[in-house]
Amino acid sequence: MSKCNTGLVTPAILLPSEDIDLTKWAVVACDQYTSQPEYWKSVEKLVQESPSTLHMILPEVYLEEDCCEERIEKINKTMENYLLEGVLVQQKPGFVYIDRQTTHAASRKGLVAALDLEKYDYNKGSQTPIRATEGTVLERLPPRIKIRENAPVELPHIMVLIDDPDRTVIEPVAQGANKLEKLYDIDLMMGGKHIKGYRVDEPEIVSQIYSSIHKLADPVAFQSRYQVSGDKGVLLFAVGDGNHSLASAKAHWENIKKTLNPDEQQNHPARFALVEIVNVHDGGIKFEPIHRVVFNINPRHLLAEAIEFYGNNNSNAYYRLYESGEEMNMKLSKTQTPDSTHIIPFVSKGLTGLIFVENTKSTLTVGTLQAFLDYLVSTDSTIKVDYIHGEDVVTSLGTKEGNMGFYLPVMNKHDLFKTVILDGVLPRKTFSMGDAEEKRFYLECRKIVK
Repeated sequence: MSKCNTGLVTPAILLPSEDIDLTKWAVVACDQYTSQPEYWKSVEKLVQESPSTLHMILPEVYLEEDCCEERIEKINKTMENYLLEGVLVQQKPGFVYIDRQTTHAASRKGLVAALDLEKYDYNKGSQTPIRATEGTVLERLPPRIKIRENAPVELPHIMVLIDDPDRTVIEPVAQGANKLEKLYDIDLMMGGKHIKGYRVDEPEIVSQIYSSIHKLADPVAFQSRYQVSGDKGVLLFAVGDGNHSLASAKAHWENIKKTLNPDEQQNHPARFALVEIVNVHDGGIKFEPIHRVVFNINPRHLLAEAIEFYGNNNSNAYYRLYESGEEMNMKLSKTQTPDSTHIIPFVSKGLTGLIFVENTKSTLTVGTLQAFLDYLVSTDSTIKVDYIHGEDVVTSLGTKEGNMGFYLPVMNKHDLFKTVILDGVLPRKTFSMGDAEEKRFYLECRKIVK
């Protein structure tokens, strides 16, 4: 496994054998549609017993079910069987160039590669080359670690971003894609559109990728690009999707590392994690807000608690109700506020309105809302919060009895790197790279055991 000190690694990838139906093999990231079990039921009906990554993942919609342990055991057994039966075939070391068509983009370019977990730290204040962009909730890691600790292979839905405005890393590979060996070219299930994958193992191309990554990682160029001093570590790879999955891989590696001597640690497969690298400047990358829906609450009581919470935290807060979503949106579009005031639209059964929070402590609206929701959940274990892609889903779920939905604004993708470099990690679930159906579909795998 070829490594460089930036953390980029040339992996040995596993792909399904040629007789596998890839339209049933590839399913969307397990952390999507977590409040829509009907989506996953449809996937199960489509796949049935065919070889599929569905049988190798635990959709998070099922995380709180009593049979979770049984599911994990079955997942690990399936992985072993797929290796023994030749369902998964070892490829020679190389990257995979991805060209993904989504519902909103004709092309989104990516590079499947491995990253060195020794170069990654998700903790607050991290200055490592590979870094989280949002807060990591440690309580969310154990079930993911549980899956990985006995798993012979990994499947990535992790997408990491590079800030490459001159398009020096991935785009040159894309320009020569017609000369590369095509590995797959398929439609994706359930509205995921289309994906093509190409083998990237020519020494000259691989060398060019490493050279371009090294230039992005040059400390002097980094300081000039972001106008920062030398006390800021180079941020090269920013985790865009799958933050908790990468954090789980890191935690698993730290456990494995304790059992190895220094020589064994150098190339142990668990030290690395498979990801898809995407340029934040790619036209196919669109940042979407991640909205919130709160379950098991009384909407009017929640609003009263919100006003009290912000007041107790030296912010002035109030809300206004409107006859319809259209009236609310019109009011929102015409309201000018200072940067220290955040407006949070909400919807519930019979209530539509805006919460105004003045003198906020957070730079972003999502941080203002999340602080209250975290407090709310800490006071009542029956209250649940889910993170939702798409305003229509928020409206549908938020207007059900006992629920409330909150709509959040989008973050400018070009502000991401500088914000993380200067301010540290963002509030969790600040942004999403596209809607749920645009997320990464599982295709490539990699062995993580000796």
